[in-house]
Amino acid sequence: MRKIKKNDTVIVTAGKEIGKTGKVLRVIEAKLDGKKAPAKGADHVIVEKLNLIKRHTKARGTQRQAGIVEKEAPIAISNVALVSPTTGKAVRVGFETVEDAKGNQKKIRVVHKTGERLDPV
Repeated sequence: MRKIKKNDTVIVTAGKEIGKTGKVLRVIEAKLDGKKAPAKGADHVIVEKLNLIKRHTKARGTQRQAGIVEKEAPIAISNVALVSPTTGKAVRVGFETVEDAKGNQKKIRVVHKTGERLDPV
């Protein structure tokens, strides 16, 4: 289970976009090389309207026009922090095991400082 998921609001803590917030569009996990150890690099996130790059694209018939396209580039997951929905500040996230309505054990994300639950039970 990941500490940062799709549709979470995050704040950038390092790099050229420091201090800006945005919604996570996608989480990119590091590939494993078969030895249960991550290959080069780490997990990344793509955050809405942050870390924009320009791509020069070639026309593909009637499907796509040629030109310069701005799109979001990945940011290392270590350079972002989750924003608390209640306080609006960057928080650390932990996990807690709770029992749902059916009696099954479920692992949910909680804020370290306040104990606030981030996931529904």
